[in-house]
Amino acid sequence: MKKLFSQNAYAVIIFIASLILIPLLGRVHLFDWDEINFAECAREMIATGDYLRVQIDYQPFWEKPPLFIWAQVLSMKIFGINEFASRLPNALIGIITLMVLFNIGKKVFNTEFGWTWCLVYLGSFLPLFYFRSGIIDPMFNLFMFLSAYFIYKNFLPQNKNRTPILLAGVFSGLAVLTKGPVGFLIPSITFFIFWIFNRKEIKFPVLDAILFVITTVFVSLIWFGIEIISNGTWFINEFIKYQIRLLITGDAGHSGPFYYHFVILLIGCFPASIFAFNHFRKGKHIENDQNKLRIIMIILLAVVLVIFSIVRTKIIHYSSLAYYPITFLSTITIYDIIKEKRKVNAGHYAGIILLGLIYSVLLIALPLAFIYQNKLMPYITDDFVKGNLSMNVNWSGLEYLIGVLFLILLIVSVVFLFKQQYRKGLYLLFLNTIITLSLFLPIVAPKVEKHIQGAPIAFYESIAGEDVYLNVLGFKSYAHLFYSKKQYKHSSKALGMDQDGYEKWLKEGEIDKPVYFVCKVQDQNDYKTLPNIELIKEEGGFAFFKRLPKNK
Repeated sequence: MKKLFSQNAYAVIIFIASLILIPLLGRVHLFDWDEINFAECAREMIATGDYLRVQIDYQPFWEKPPLFIWAQVLSMKIFGINEFASRLPNALIGIITLMVLFNIGKKVFNTEFGWTWCLVYLGSFLPLFYFRSGIIDPMFNLFMFLSAYFIYKNFLPQNKNRTPILLAGVFSGLAVLTKGPVGFLIPSITFFIFWIFNRKEIKFPVLDAILFVITTVFVSLIWFGIEIISNGTWFINEFIKYQIRLLITGDAGHSGPFYYHFVILLIGCFPASIFAFNHFRKGKHIENDQNKLRIIMIILLAVVLVIFSIVRTKIIHYSSLAYYPITFLSTITIYDIIKEKRKVNAGHYAGIILLGLIYSVLLIALPLAFIYQNKLMPYITDDFVKGNLSMNVNWSGLEYLIGVLFLILLIVSVVFLFKQQYRKGLYLLFLNTIITLSLFLPIVAPKVEKHIQGAPIAFYESIAGEDVYLNVLGFKSYAHLFYSKKQYKHSSKALGMDQDGYEKWLKEGEIDKPVYFVCKVQDQNDYKTLPNIELIKEEGGFAFFKRLPKNK
């Protein structure tokens, strides 16, 4: 078995990761906002045939560059416009990521370290979850991580050429094309701070820094340059204004305290986060090249935490680049424990038991809350939440057993650790996460999603293709665009209106065809007085209206 894993490592990674990441990707609808946002951008690229400019509701969407959207477009061209195609690029990025981690771990440490890093990364909650999502960040993070890795390679004494710094610039440029200037900011800050740690060995590499910047800019201009030449600077100006707004304001209501990402990473990267703290100090057995990689990973973690703690907009995936350094540092600790160079200490046990119990409670309680919704109703005062719970969803009553299984395997792993059977205990700890999410996401998530957004999505799908207008009122959503397959002729741009004017016209103007509106139940009284409007139904916490032209 060891020979098989050694000689055919990449084939084994592809096979195992594919089994974990790809099956049942399309079992649950895309979630508002981010998943549907990006999928809708890809759908509109296909609908309009305009593959250079990102659009949403057929209006220029300046928040993101197009690289990830292009990957979704390619997937949709092959597999159709659906959930599976929207999420497949990240599953493939997940497979590539694991091969990258194995390759780096094997080169800098050894083969077993490479395998352990793969297990630690895939066996932590948020890192695994994001590979089965349709958001931009897994691609964005991989490019920034590779940029940081080649910066590390460039500073190694044995490096005799500038290929690593050129590759660092290439991946930084690809990161910019994926999500914006942070793709350059984080690697460049990491470059400078890493040099400070190596300043006794080397003078500041001015030429390397220039090459890094030039390469990043050159790769970025693959799209930014074409956009400016084709459409002028308006789109780019709006893009820059948006990036500044994210920095200084809590965009779209996403504010949070300074320590937000520290908490998110501690809980979200469980179990890896429990073991990451041990190697903020250099271990005695860490060799020079290994120590340099350790240092750059700590720098990368610090840069991510500082930047996104300062940024006023707090969203859970903003700090997801930190998954790489956290899992790397954790892997060093776990590898040391397995090789008997370190013992599991009281802090490890406390973290495993405390966070493990929190996850166990959540995994058990969430299905039970929906299964026994009738008993909870008297204690809930929010009409929207009541509507969500009231959705008719087929719960078998056994879904909570996934949480029970997680708790049992957690206990078994802790018992192994107490018996100092460290390899069994640690491997099972991370395999537990993989098993749990592999069951939870296709079994429980679709039912939870149906409670949360099932009613409106079913409604949007029911009118897909009809010659009508559709709009949401009082809340932000992209689901009505994607699931109704909104056509260009029904957009504000086609009608020559701005967004505010378009909504006002749909609500009060001389419309030429029926309009459907969707709002949350608690807001419906604000719209019942609109001219010629009719309440169709209330379902799942939402109210559905239809407004007809005067002559209909």
